[in-house]
Amino acid sequence: AHLVTVKQRSAWAVLLWPCMLTMSIPLDCKEEPGSVSHCNSISQEKLLDRVIQHAELIYHVSEESFSMFEEMFIPFPLRLQRNQAGYACITKTLPIPSSKSETQQISDKWLLHSVLMLVQSWVEPLVYLQTTLERYDDAPDMLLNKTKWMSEKLISLEQGVVVLIKKMLDEGTLTTTYSDQGIFQHDAQPEMLESILRDYTLLGCFKKDAHKMEAFLKLLKCRQTDKYNCA
Repeated sequence: AHLVTVKQRSAWAVLLWPCMLTMSIPLDCKEEPGSVSHCNSISQEKLLDRVIQHAELIYHVSEESFSMFEEMFIPFPLRLQRNQAGYACITKTLPIPSSKSETQQISDKWLLHSVLMLVQSWVEPLVYLQTTLERYDDAPDMLLNKTKWMSEKLISLEQGVVVLIKKMLDEGTLTTTYSDQGIFQHDAQPEMLESILRDYTLLGCFKKDAHKMEAFLKLLKCRQTDKYNCA
């Protein structure tokens, strides 16, 4: 029964994947020399809505990717070990709120900067993940495509958040590189089992952080419309 469920889920994923890509509104915030970014020409409210939609889609695809990887490569006992070991995520040392009460207390400015720190910290690890998954003999194209899609959308999200910070906080000049060179380190060619467990941990941590990005942005949106009733 479990096998049927997995196959059914995979079949639905194949059918719905192109639809999800076409439904997403492009977040065209890349600034080309001599041209005006599309993000600069739309309202702050619409930009925030598009940034939130991007974050929602990234989180949704991260959940699917993690589940697909787990079902294909991780035996059940190893899943239990991961949950019990409490592997530290690469973003654990970032100065961002770690609880709901902390999140409620921080300013709009720090909410935005927290999102930016999370986004930028994951750009390099997702590129690494694409590279290492390509070495797997039996990694499905769907998983590879999802990983590539998340990596590309994460860069678009970063560009959108940077423009949003400029619009909302009136910060024309902004240092946007938060990624610490020492935050993510990887061996040249780890053993296969070690590589699988590392990739499993990376996908799990990214899913967790993608949910944080979405939650921070939705809280920011709530504060714009109903400041005193945001849970």
